[in-house]
Amino acid sequence: MNRVYVCSCFGITEKQVEEHAAAGACTPRQIASVSKAGTDCGSCVRRIQGILGRGACPRRELLEQGRGASVLAADPEGTRPVLDEAA
Repeated sequence: MNRVYVCSCFGITEKQVEEHAAAGACTPRQIASVSKAGTDCGSCVRRIQGILGRGACPRRELLEQGRGASVLAADPEGTRPVLDEAA
């Protein structure tokens, strides 16, 4: 299996960053809150920014539609971000 590590400090792969982004994390800080990537040495932050810049951001799209009340929240296990539209 070929894994491309984005954050070697915490063993976070590019695929994991992409999954968190698909679930609603739109910034390196939001990725850090769910995975710790970018919180130790910080050398991966620019790479995370590059990955986030490649795709659509569901959260940003909601804001553009005037649905700013939607917020990013952690799931019960605290492992993946999800959009919580009830807030």
